[in-house]
Amino acid sequence: MPEQGRRRSGAASKIARLAAASALAGALVAGIALPAVGGAGFGFMSATEELNLKPADLIAPPPAEVTIVRDAKGNEIARFYEEYREVVRFDQIADIMKTAIVSIEDYRFYEHGPIDIEGTIRAFVRNMQAGGVSQGGSSITQQYVKQVLLNAADTDEERNRALGATYARKLNELRHAMAVEEKYTKDQILEKYLNIAYFGAGAYGVEAAAKRFFGVKASALSLPQAATLAGAVQDPNATDPNLGRKQRERLKKRRDVVLNRMAELGKITAAEAAKAKATKLGYKGTKLPGGCEASTYPYFCLYVRHEILSNPDFGKTAEDRLDFLNRGGLTIRTTIDPAMQAAADKAIRRWVHASDDPVASEALVQPGTGAIRAMAASRPYGRSKARKQIAYNVVADAAHGGSVGFQPGSTFKTFALLNALKKGMKVDDGLTAGAGYRASGYSAFKNCRGKSIGDPTHTVTNDEGSPGWKTLRTGTWSSVNTFFMELEQRVGLCDTVKTAKSLGIHRSDGLALQEFETFALGINEMDPITVANAYAAIAARGRYCAPMAITHITDRNGRTTRYQPKCRQALDPEIADAAADVLSGVFTHGTMRGVGGIGRDAAGKTGTTDGYAAAWFAGFTPDLAGAVSIGDPRGSTDHKLIGVTIGGQYYGSVQGASIPGPIWKDTMLAALRNVEPASFTPINTSRFGGCSRHCRPAPRPSDDDAATDDAATDDPDTLDADITEPLPAR
Repeated sequence: MPEQGRRRSGAASKIARLAAASALAGALVAGIALPAVGGAGFGFMSATEELNLKPADLIAPPPAEVTIVRDAKGNEIARFYEEYREVVRFDQIADIMKTAIVSIEDYRFYEHGPIDIEGTIRAFVRNMQAGGVSQGGSSITQQYVKQVLLNAADTDEERNRALGATYARKLNELRHAMAVEEKYTKDQILEKYLNIAYFGAGAYGVEAAAKRFFGVKASALSLPQAATLAGAVQDPNATDPNLGRKQRERLKKRRDVVLNRMAELGKITAAEAAKAKATKLGYKGTKLPGGCEASTYPYFCLYVRHEILSNPDFGKTAEDRLDFLNRGGLTIRTTIDPAMQAAADKAIRRWVHASDDPVASEALVQPGTGAIRAMAASRPYGRSKARKQIAYNVVADAAHGGSVGFQPGSTFKTFALLNALKKGMKVDDGLTAGAGYRASGYSAFKNCRGKSIGDPTHTVTNDEGSPGWKTLRTGTWSSVNTFFMELEQRVGLCDTVKTAKSLGIHRSDGLALQEFETFALGINEMDPITVANAYAAIAARGRYCAPMAITHITDRNGRTTRYQPKCRQALDPEIADAAADVLSGVFTHGTMRGVGGIGRDAAGKTGTTDGYAAAWFAGFTPDLAGAVSIGDPRGSTDHKLIGVTIGGQYYGSVQGASIPGPIWKDTMLAALRNVEPASFTPINTSRFGGCSRHCRPAPRPSDDDAATDDAATDDPDTLDADITEPLPAR
């Protein structure tokens, strides 16, 4: 066994270093003075200039370590790494492993200084005969130096220099080795070497190698296992057991070489060596944890990864952020709540099968913080088309690994409602909605650049809605398209767009919002995170908080950085209260009344796009907001939700209350089961109650009350395409 903790006095160490340097210098100078050998040649070097054998400090950046991602409760959900490595202390490595590596790599490690003179001179003579550097003769300290220089290399040129077969490189390693031996004890050097070495099969460091090869910790390695790992470091690519049978055979032969050497040195008995050699290689190929595809929450995992790679909070440059994530040895605590995630997963599975062509996705966000509590989808994440996997983040925007998203339909009418309340309208103010709407001229709508974009050639209709007098309440409950076209024209397209933007609304694909007259009908492709977060701001009485996935990060040294919500007041609180009051009626008087509420204060809006290309529901309670979308990722325009079987149920057409609404309801019931119900702040009736300038005109005797009476909105036949169909039994 190696002598543990052996230390030299300062004087002895200096004498040993000078003796080693002198001996090596003599050997090298003798060789350098010779002419070229065998045609290959060394050239001539000046001993004074080239053999500057003084210690040179080694700048050793921390080796790349695994970053662990945890949920809000502390459970591990993913790992990121460039090199799979888990750094361990010296006392966490089995003594037999230390003995094996020293025996085969540098058996005089505890006796010599920074260089093994005997081994170096022997290698030097053979190199002279070969006409180049063919044999290393490196000590463990020199091998450690080489690994540090290789890990610190940023360019191919630097990497080639660190690996180059030149005497200049060897001398440079020696200078650094001398400094390392002055700075650290032998035990410390061996610990660093075992933590930095590559063993093959993607395992860096002895702890990762022990787990990868044998499914055990480095502290539990047996004799044959330790000999196997000790043998692997010489040429880890040639003996990589993960590559196939030939590589495993080479590794087994190399293991036996190590065992023979250990017996020859008296570290084990011949009987122990024979018994160990009689065992099978025992390679298990334990799967390395990590990556979003292997994560319990793959879509949230993707969100976290992209958030770190794109957010300057985690590094000035993209390269800095990638190193921070893949090499930093971090512990990242996130916002994902396992119970709420389970609720979303279960609700989606109840209504949509993974084998279905359309995909349902859902995001849950906490009002007042922006904390993402769940990200779920009906399809598994991955690249197998046969398994109906999706290789992008269907719950998020392109900046977080998503794609183009789906049009959100009538969920965007909420922003026109908010804008109307901001402009001073009361909840019973209203207007007469026709059976069709056509802009009076190009100037009827202006975008935020002041350009007239009205379309007097296009007529907007109500698929199943009724014309007549509608208020902010009843127009929202019945989701009448023509009502919202008239309303948006009255309160202004640009201000409606600005209201949406103030709540974080942006296109999923990252392009600029399309500011056309049908903006309030939901023509811009969205993702559930963005929509859920906008609705969460209404629940928080107008306080908008950017979506938040990471709460704190602890680095490899135990230092913790905490991240606070990034919030601002986007809406007057009383405007948000009034909107919540109106949207609450969607469950009792509107498009969700066939689905019903959740037994506590809740508000929301269904969304069905033109031609049933996609369907949505977005809603909130004081404690939690969520958005659910469903559409066909093959292309929602070409593959509409008409005449489709989803979740084993046939649908003539899929509307906001057909599938997304029930998913949202089931999710909320389970996610909030253990949360005490909270109440919305009541509407300020003196400010928003009743009507003001836009009250319902007094009916004339000739009026057809059946067509114009607001009470008609209580009849399911008067509702638009968001009306619920009878729900299938589940």
